[in-house]
Order: sequence, then C-alpha cells, then structure tokens
Amino acid sequence: MLIGYVSDENFVAISDVNVEIIGADGSVVARSRASGAIHADVQPGRYMVYLSCPGYGSKHSEIDVSPDCPAQLRLLRDTPLGYAWPKWVRAGGEVEVRVHSRAEYRVELWRYGWEKRLVRSLGHGAHPPDATRQVVPDGDYTQTGVGWCDPMRIAAPAESGLYFFHVHNASGETAAFPLIVAPAVPAAPIAVLTSSLTWNAYNNFGGRSNYIHSVALPATPPVNRRQDLPRYHHTDASQKYEWLGDDYAPLSFDRPEPLNVVPLDARITDPIEGREPNHLAAAEWRLLGWLEREGFAADVYSDVQLHTGTLDLDAYRVLVLSTHPEYWTRTMYDRVLAWVERGGRLVYLGGNGVECEVELPDERTMIVRNGDSRTFESDPDAMGSRFFGVSQVREERLLGIRTSTTGFFTAAPYRVIDAAHWVFEGTGLSDGDLFGERCLHTRCPGGASGHEMDTMTKSSPPGTTLLAKGANAGLVPLVGGGVAPINSGAEMVHYRTADGGEVFSVGSINYPSALPVDDAISRITANVLRRFAA
Repeated sequence: MLIGYVSDENFVAISDVNVEIIGADGSVVARSRASGAIHADVQPGRYMVYLSCPGYGSKHSEIDVSPDCPAQLRLLRDTPLGYAWPKWVRAGGEVEVRVHSRAEYRVELWRYGWEKRLVRSLGHGAHPPDATRQVVPDGDYTQTGVGWCDPMRIAAPAESGLYFFHVHNASGETAAFPLIVAPAVPAAPIAVLTSSLTWNAYNNFGGRSNYIHSVALPATPPVNRRQDLPRYHHTDASQKYEWLGDDYAPLSFDRPEPLNVVPLDARITDPIEGREPNHLAAAEWRLLGWLEREGFAADVYSDVQLHTGTLDLDAYRVLVLSTHPEYWTRTMYDRVLAWVERGGRLVYLGGNGVECEVELPDERTMIVRNGDSRTFESDPDAMGSRFFGVSQVREERLLGIRTSTTGFFTAAPYRVIDAAHWVFEGTGLSDGDLFGERCLHTRCPGGASGHEMDTMTKSSPPGTTLLAKGANAGLVPLVGGGVAPINSGAEMVHYRTADGGEVFSVGSINYPSALPVDDAISRITANVLRRFAA
C-alpha cells in the first residue's frame, strides 16, 4: 500500500530513506523508492513514522495512512540555514534568531553600510548535542511557515538599516540572513523601502514560490526539477509560472530565504555573484551603502511596514524604492500616490516595479493576485501589468513608467536624451552620450540599464520628461511574421504634480548595482536626492 512520499525542503523526491512505521500491531520497515514513494504492508489508520537518511536530519511524524490521501513527508538537509523573526522590526524590538545547523554554532550581527560593521557577537546557540538541527513540517509548509523555535532572542539595534546575522558552525559551515531595522521614530529626511514582498515571492524554500508551483504543491514531488517543472517546458510566461487562475495558495514569510544571501566575505564593490542575489538584498545593499558613502541620512523600512502604517510618509521629504519592488499591496500604492500628489517626492531606483498586487491577510502570510495571464490582451499598452489586470490600476500613473517585455534580460548603458535637465548637472554629459557602463550586476552584465526594465506609456502622467534611455538592443514581432530590431532599454524620467510632488524613475533592476562604481550614475542620483530632500 502507498502510504506517502518523502521529499526535501525543495520538494524534490528523496530515494532510499529508511522508514519505520509503528502502529498498534507492531512495526514495519520500508525504504522510499526513486520517486520518493513509500510502500508498506499496513492497514489504513494512525501510525508513527520514523525517517532517517544520510545528509538529512532524522525525524518522526504521526500520520493517517489512507489509500485516498498519501502523506507528504518532508526532510531537511544538513546545510545550515536561518532567518530572523520577525524579519522587519522597529529599533529596540525583540527578534528571534532561528538557526538550523548540524553542529554547534555561534552567531554575529553585522550592519551592512558602505563597509560591513560588526555590531556584536551573540555567542553560541544554547543547545545540547544534535539539538541544533531544526525540522520542517510535513505537507505544504510554504503556506503555513516552518515555525522554528530558538531560545536566542535579541533587542534590535537602535540604528535603522539593513543587518545580516552571520552563522559559523563547528563543522566550518556558514550561513547569513537579513534583518530590516526601522527607526523607533523618524530620524532622517529620506526613507528607503526594502522589498520584502518581492523577496518572499521569489523564495522557493519548501518547494513553492510565485514562480514554482505558484498555485499549490502538486500531489507528488518532482524527481528531477529540470524535467518535471512546467517552467522548463513552456516559453509562454503564464504556462511557465502556472499563472492560470484567480486563486493562489498563500506564501508564508515564516521561512528561511536561501536565495536572499550575501557571501560573508563580499565587499560592496564586488560583482554580485549568483542568479537571484542580483535583484534581491545583495543589490539593495549597494544602494544603502552608497547612500552612506555620499552622506545621505536615510531611515530603512520593509515595504510591509508601509502597508501596516509603521512608515509615516508625511514624516519624510523623500521615499526611495530600490532594485525590484515588483510586488505591492493596493494600500501601499494608494498611500504613496496620495502622498506624491500632495507634495511628496518619490525616487524609483529599480525596474519591474509595482507590477503585481498582493494581499496581506496576517503578519505571517501574503497572497499573490496574479490573475490568469492567459486572458491578458496582446497589446501591451492596453494590457497593463498583473496589477492592472486584477485591480485596473496602472503603475505608470505613479512611477511614470511601466514594465516593458522588450529587452528583458539584456543590459547596456543609458544614452542621454535631455542633457539640459538639472539631473545631469556636473556630469559633463551631452545629448547622445552614454553613461552607466560600469555595473556590479552579473546576471545580466553590460550596464546600468538591464535585467527587467520599464518605459513610458500613453498612461504616463502629463508632462513626464524622458531624460535618458538604455541603449539595449531587442527584437519586436512584425505583423505578418518575423522580427525587427528595436532600442528596448530602460527609460529614465521625471515629472511634477500640481501640488509640488515630484517623481524620478530609472526603470532598471541593474541601476542600484551601478551606484558604487559608476561616477555618472552616482552623480545623477545624488543630484536628485539633494534637490528632492531640500
């Protein structure tokens, strides 16, 4: 009888797991097959199941064995992991440091500015031998979280910023995970949002993200993700990411974020290594460190704190969005738009921003409202984004620009279009000149205009000025077949509202990764912040 499947934290089948099934009539021994399936000669009912496999922490679970509903048993490999809980907090608030390690470990807290700075050593995790391993729940815990418990609790630092916990264990292994500390009270003229919602949308710990099994986990675990995941079978984005309905299972924040890492020895001027770090915390660190280098005082918040009202926009002259603020709530959009319209200054230093709406039913969970991508119209200017497809809200009304699919995953410098504009003061640039050649982004190398990019549309606010455009080369389909080359780079724009609000947008995920190393990008951004904060 099939009693269930066993898979790892990525929801990939594990073979040859040693299984002991104990019931009222005794015990049965089995081993998982290549598909992760566990077969045993038992009757339906309640059993205690013990699982053991080299490279994974052993565990036991109480399950109901039923032929109609095979159990989903989950193991956690021995790779060290951790996360802060909560992941964003006010200065002085309590934080749990939740660590998984096969061996005894010690923890340090570092602040990530222009230089990494050790804040303090937190000592060793207080665990007896082998109790340093955590376990993951069975089933789809991407919806509910892992709920790890740890006796290590600290008060968040008094200084706002991006922090990382560094973990070193006795086996020589390391791990790192972020903490966002908002000020106890507003202390600077500039507020910077980190993109916790985007970080969570891409977090596939547990086997699901908004790009892998986005609706819910399937009934059986993949054996080989390259063979079995839809994203590798289809060229159509809706098929790849399974955005095929109106309802999507929740994604819990209560999980480690293995993709959202910075190597412990990385310096801010180093190229950003890895596929995902180029648009997550590692790239956002480049902006925060640059602000410190240039002398801009800034308070740091999670975007969730904007949604909950922890961030009071009226306490700030400038709000900065960074790198890839793709996922937003409608509440966030409405608050920022109203603030800009009554005189706030918004600086959008990213790409593919405010592109998809999410809901936050509680402090642990978000629900993505992708909609059904198959219903989107073919005309991109009529279609809008996923945000528009669900809520009829156009992000370009706020940002001045909107995501364009042409040129995706290319990179190039920007080309000056309006050199007389004040943003170019002191750069020495003229119309037609290129800038932004230097960039630390390595997933899409080539310049500050890249990865995913935004451009103006017919719905951009009246008076939006095009300042520069990425020199990216792309292709556009022709009526009747074939393609033609097109200049498909990010568009840098500026506009003003009737009541003195202003918006400056760069439309590129690559942009913050150029700030520490490209002089023109640095000067332009400093010009904007000095004028907006004045």
